[in-house]
Amino acid sequence: MNWLIDLFTNQDSVAHIALLYSLVIAFGVMLGKIKIGGISLGVTFVLFVGILAGHIGFTAPVQVMNFLQDFGLILFVFMIGLQVGPGFFESFGKGGIKLNMLSCLAVLLNIGVMFACYFIFFNTSDPKNLPMMVGTLYGAVTNTPGLGAAQEALQSVFPNGVGFNLASAYACAYPLGVLGIIGASLAVKFICHVDFNEENAELQAKEDAANPHEKPHVMCLQVSNAYIAGRTLKQISEFLNRDIVCTRILHDGQLSVPKRETKFEMGDEVLVACAESDAEAIQAFIGPAIEINWKEDEKSQPMISRKILITNTAMNGKSLGKMHFSSLYGVNVTRITRQGMELFASRSHHFHVGDRITVVGPEENVDRIAELMGNSERKLIVPNIATVFIGIIIGILFGSLPIAIPGMPVPMKLGLAGGPLIIAILLGRFGYRMGLNTYMTTSANMMLREFGLVLFLASVGIKAGNGFWETVVSGDGLKYVGTGFLITIIPILIVAFIARKKYKFNYFTIMGMIAGTYTDPPALAYANSVCAGESSALGYSTVYPLSMFLRIFTAQLIILFFCGA
Repeated sequence: MNWLIDLFTNQDSVAHIALLYSLVIAFGVMLGKIKIGGISLGVTFVLFVGILAGHIGFTAPVQVMNFLQDFGLILFVFMIGLQVGPGFFESFGKGGIKLNMLSCLAVLLNIGVMFACYFIFFNTSDPKNLPMMVGTLYGAVTNTPGLGAAQEALQSVFPNGVGFNLASAYACAYPLGVLGIIGASLAVKFICHVDFNEENAELQAKEDAANPHEKPHVMCLQVSNAYIAGRTLKQISEFLNRDIVCTRILHDGQLSVPKRETKFEMGDEVLVACAESDAEAIQAFIGPAIEINWKEDEKSQPMISRKILITNTAMNGKSLGKMHFSSLYGVNVTRITRQGMELFASRSHHFHVGDRITVVGPEENVDRIAELMGNSERKLIVPNIATVFIGIIIGILFGSLPIAIPGMPVPMKLGLAGGPLIIAILLGRFGYRMGLNTYMTTSANMMLREFGLVLFLASVGIKAGNGFWETVVSGDGLKYVGTGFLITIIPILIVAFIARKKYKFNYFTIMGMIAGTYTDPPALAYANSVCAGESSALGYSTVYPLSMFLRIFTAQLIILFFCGA
């Protein structure tokens, strides 16, 4: 039995380290699936299992844990950046500006409440209290990357080490943080007299009108405007100053796929795809809508409609207008689907690997397009690992650049959290310009992201376990719990009230915005369970990228500006 005892006690053994992390992660993930009142702590339970392991002395060499913690953090934030990158800048669109402003206000209020609690409830002369409050802050807002960024910044301020661990305060505040986000959202419901049925009915009424500039609309029209008789499709499109795709035209009993040089004549029957918001104007200009059965005519000139998957990396970043599908191949692209969202095929649209396009035209020509675009599911199965590690290299270098700011005791660095995050966002959005394919299946991204997260949480928990019990029982643990709860709920009540009363946002959109601001999946899951549409998910995705960036960035600013004196 000596071999078994040695396996659990010999900390220098690779087998011991692998066993430790496997047990902590496995039990943490399993316990995190347990729901109480429909709410679970999820993968964050790995942190608490790690604390228990550290408390009983089941640990590993500090250097090994430091490496696994930092590597896990890098992997986690980088995969988040790749995921949110394509939509990061688009989130600042017309509808998203107000939501992102409210999200920024919530982030600032979280910090403000933290400082208020620090001056009211803690001894300001003790240098450990403010950093521990930072740990409480990130437990209260359930933001693990922010905790990692704060810990890294502490190492810059205190290179010789510190006698306290932010993870203890984080762990104290986290459980009530999860409950507080949902509880505060429900409090807003009662304060603002929100009726779920009325909110869902309102969403249902607006569903068809949502994103009118992106949703494609298909209609059959008969040319009745004498002005456009004899004019080409290109001329008509330029005159309308709207994106329009004519997929079929019936002229003198002959069905064909029009090119941009095709002329319209009086009485022609055309099948048109356009943005929903433009449909009325296009119909008024071309002619009335009619009912057409195209199938009878397809026998003379058979045409097909097919969804084609873009897997050819050479197509990455190319715009639809410059591909000249109509003139060169005699086909038209009518729809584009990206990550489950259907978009209108605007000529300015840039293709990304993983997009699905709907192509209409003769079968032979459609086959050529399929060959050109790749259309191979198998090519997307293998993740682009090289791109991931190239991005991590650049992110580490970028995060290590010292930035001297007056008033700071040490130069600011974006660090292992901020640097890879920013680079990943930029690669996700502009990587194709450098010839890098950043596409990754959702499952592959989630796998790498969760793997990095559990490594980070397990390492933090094991290291914090040694002094956690003393922190809770003999130290300020109860204060961390209470102040964390205040940090959680006060900003939510203020921001949600403003969003509801001043900006008249739908309640489910507000819930999604709050969940995204607090980067809290359990809160989003609850919002989705009571919302009949996608409003909560859209609110979440709109503010999540900027919120995640601000949480990581402000964590370092607080430590570097206020904890280094």
